[in-house]
Amino acid sequence: MYENHIGKKVLITTEGWFFAPDGRSYRAAFGTLKGMRTAEDTLGIRPNGRSTNWYVEVGNLTIAGCQVHYVVQTDTVEFGEVDEFSTHEGKHVVSKRPSAIYNAGD
Repeated sequence: MYENHIGKKVLITTEGWFFAPDGRSYRAAFGTLKGMRTAEDTLGIRPNGRSTNWYVEVGNLTIAGCQVHYVVQTDTVEFGEVDEFSTHEGKHVVSKRPSAIYNAGD
């Protein structure tokens, strides 16, 4: 599946928000893809049929396979603030917000 990306930098977007080791919520993770593991290898138990059966390791993060939406091989991403566009009382408003990409590292 993603075997040809192991050892390379990837951006993984997820189906939903997740909490990273820094305690913040993110929708994507960037780092070195370490591998894909079965649930039994990752958790030490064999889950029931309603649980995910595989996990992906990227940097210091492990993501449940059922949460992986996209995997993109890339060497860089932007972690700085990003523009947020909205409409308030009929006016377009531009504000800044932190990036939704977690830097999982190597």
